[in-house]
Amino acid sequence: MHPEDNRYSEYIAEQIKKGTTTCALTCSDGVALAADTRASAGFFIADRHVMKIQKVDRHLGMTIAGGVADAQNLVDIMRYNANIYRISNKELMPVKSASRLCSNVLFNQRYFPYYVQVIVAGYDNKEGGQIYNIDLFGSITSEKFISTGSGSPVAYGYLESEYKEGLSVNDAYKIAIRAIAAAIRRNAGTGDSINAVIIDRNGYRELSKELKESAGVSANLI
Repeated sequence: MHPEDNRYSEYIAEQIKKGTTTCALTCSDGVALAADTRASAGFFIADRHVMKIQKVDRHLGMTIAGGVADAQNLVDIMRYNANIYRISNKELMPVKSASRLCSNVLFNQRYFPYYVQVIVAGYDNKEGGQIYNIDLFGSITSEKFISTGSGSPVAYGYLESEYKEGLSVNDAYKIAIRAIAAAIRRNAGTGDSINAVIIDRNGYRELSKELKESAGVSANLI
């Protein structure tokens, strides 16, 4: 690789760290995801109500950090392929297969990379809840809990102390929301409000304001 390519890759990777906080946790009965809603352009707040958790299929979702256009395009690719798989095979795409597909798309674009970092999360009957962290070059890791974005060091501090094996989604979503709330308090690129999603055997569903309030964070963040 040419040295200039290396510097460009480092620049892009550094830019992705400069806004947003998302997190996801695996649970005994599914997965829980949460994200802030602030979209920033440098030091300018471009939008206060961005949905950074996107539904891919009824059992599958992803969180997005980075460039909005690149992220939207990647979500569209994932939705298209998940729908084709479901129609062709008469079953839902396995979560592991979806994460590998996302990884392959990003790897194939590595010389002109998508300006994104994503978490692919979902629930299937064979493997249960799963979450995968995928960077802009297609590197993929499976984790019990993950946080991405500029506020992730703060969120990880809370997740490390509170996460336990065997959590239910009803307990995990509260931890996820509190982790994002901690990042909002300490990170300038994270802010405004919090969205949260649960994916389990009943499918993908966004949490209502009442359920988010049960996490015990400031009402201003809900």
